[in-house]
Amino acid sequence: MAEFLLALESEEIPAAMQQPATEALAQALKERLSALKPFDLKPFWGPRRIGLAVTIDATVPASTQSERGPRVTAPDQAVMGFLRKHDAKKSDLQEEKGFWVLNREIAERSAASFLQEIVPEMLWNFTWPKSMRWGNGSAFTWVRPLRRMIAVLDGDIVPFTLARGDDDGHGLTSGNLSQGHRFLAPELFAVSSYEGYREGLRERKVILEAEARRDVIQKGLKEVAAAQNLQIVEDKGLLDEVVGLTEWPLPMLGKIDAQFMELPDEVRQVSMRTHQRYFATRYDGGSIAPFFLFLANQEFPDGGAATIAGNERVLRARFADAWHFWELDRKVTLESRVGALDNVTFHEKLGSVGDRVKRLVELTDVIADIVCETNEEKRHAHRAAELAKADLTTGMVGEFPELQGIAGEYYAKHDGEAFEVTAAIRAHYLSCADGEHGMPSYAAIAVALADRFDILAGFFAIGEMPTGSGDPFALRRAALGIIRVIDRAGLTLDLEDVFRKALTLQPVNCDHSAVFAKFDKFMAERVRVQLRGNGVAQDIIAAVMSKAMDNDIRDLMRRAEALRLRFSRGDGPHLVAASKRAANILHIENRKDGPHTGEPDERLFVDPSERALHEALKSAAPEIAKFMDWTHYEKAMKAAATLRAPIDQFFEAVKVNDPHPARRINRLRLLNRVNEVLGQIADFSQIQG
Repeated sequence: MAEFLLALESEEIPAAMQQPATEALAQALKERLSALKPFDLKPFWGPRRIGLAVTIDATVPASTQSERGPRVTAPDQAVMGFLRKHDAKKSDLQEEKGFWVLNREIAERSAASFLQEIVPEMLWNFTWPKSMRWGNGSAFTWVRPLRRMIAVLDGDIVPFTLARGDDDGHGLTSGNLSQGHRFLAPELFAVSSYEGYREGLRERKVILEAEARRDVIQKGLKEVAAAQNLQIVEDKGLLDEVVGLTEWPLPMLGKIDAQFMELPDEVRQVSMRTHQRYFATRYDGGSIAPFFLFLANQEFPDGGAATIAGNERVLRARFADAWHFWELDRKVTLESRVGALDNVTFHEKLGSVGDRVKRLVELTDVIADIVCETNEEKRHAHRAAELAKADLTTGMVGEFPELQGIAGEYYAKHDGEAFEVTAAIRAHYLSCADGEHGMPSYAAIAVALADRFDILAGFFAIGEMPTGSGDPFALRRAALGIIRVIDRAGLTLDLEDVFRKALTLQPVNCDHSAVFAKFDKFMAERVRVQLRGNGVAQDIIAAVMSKAMDNDIRDLMRRAEALRLRFSRGDGPHLVAASKRAANILHIENRKDGPHTGEPDERLFVDPSERALHEALKSAAPEIAKFMDWTHYEKAMKAAATLRAPIDQFFEAVKVNDPHPARRINRLRLLNRVNEVLGQIADFSQIQG
């Protein structure tokens, strides 16, 4: 066994690209090294390097390589071309099943010589989401200029170059030299192993592993915050980003000027996060504190005093810009901004944002009539829909698009709008799609649903459905938003009625039935995605969705959850096994002389187990039907579970295909009744057991 270390050191790599690129590199290398049986991969990534260490065999064993060539009847030119391609002679060919086949014995070779061949080819073919050219015009590209390639096999350099033909590959050759922190320890040092690389970098102020940097950052931030009796406002996305921005992270605390604490908390947090990568803080009671945390990437002789002062100065300027927008935007009302939306294009085929708002208001009224309980709620929903998009014309949202809805809520409050209206303006963007937010009122629910139905109807009407490779208009997210709002609010909503109404409001002509068919299929798949996310197994999803939904998503979600719970408690699989046995027998026998429908004849029962199953079915059927009508699905499953024992006893005691024709048909009718009763809940034949 041998350890191979490959480290690719470059200029700063965007944080979001580091981990995906490393995983792609590891996968590409693992595939190419299959002959060396790679294992124990140790990937690493950071601001200036990606790479991995892997354990491999020391040699590639000898093998026979076969490649099929042209047919034996092919023209001589085709055969000669095949031979030239493989630098072979015609005597090397063998005829197999009408084709010329070239069989070559590949001698054993060292891992080093194999790596010399495959690594340069892999690097030339490696792709980044965005890459660049640099230097003297080489065709080799990388995300940022590549400076060093460390390739070491059990302490020895694996020599290779990126030169290819007339292209010098920037003159890059493999070696064993690395560099520590660019400012704190810029000298080069030799590397002989992964452990030596990791420890050598740490000694030179670079933490190699991302998880180790994450631990240092989290611990350091908490310690600095705790020293001032503060807590960090958690932000996983920002934490992931700063892990990829720092090699030697050093947490520091800055202070926010008191005047800027009058800005809304969300404005300060978005400004700090988006532009400066700062963490917000709060006091133990939950109120936002006038301090921020940030990560320096090196140590300072003055303990960081100048750095802290510089960051405070930059943040002061950022907040001054935000304050300007905050003051300027509030000089006019949200209502007065609605007209300006006519000048903002939503989509060339779907009109302006102003047109969209008119559709949104009308569709909100339709949904509010279904979900709102009072006329006052309906009025709040209507008003919120009128104002929902008005903040798109504000300076604040223009500077910070993340504040859509949030800015609208604050400005609506300033204008004296009702609380239910202001809350709905903010909440209609949330849609529960992240699994974190609920809707504050039925007014908010009406606007949120109308917003998403309009998006889906509009883009489906113009044929802009998502594809396997892309979803530029976030239609999958919109659909999941509808599903989650309906589920969490416990709504019964006819999707077809609402979607068809949304279609009639669109400024395009289309075949409504054809468009709805596509929408229905799309929503069914999104429901499956949501159920899988809820922990429901694929076969249970299939069993539940085999029944007609009547577009009632909430009902479907509850039935799936009831089935999942019953299976998690142990008796579900036994019930399924019995049901599937009955279905299998019926499937075979129905092809002979079926279908075997109708009520069994009690006079033909000859075994107690037949009568016991018949009585159990007569007892369970109305109970299941009642609980299904009442949407008490867990109770329906519990009633179904009572059939398990009589079904098992029936199969143990009798032979279904009795020689007596009448008894055979009667028993098949009994099994058909089992399927009918259980089928009230789901298609149990879809469940694997």
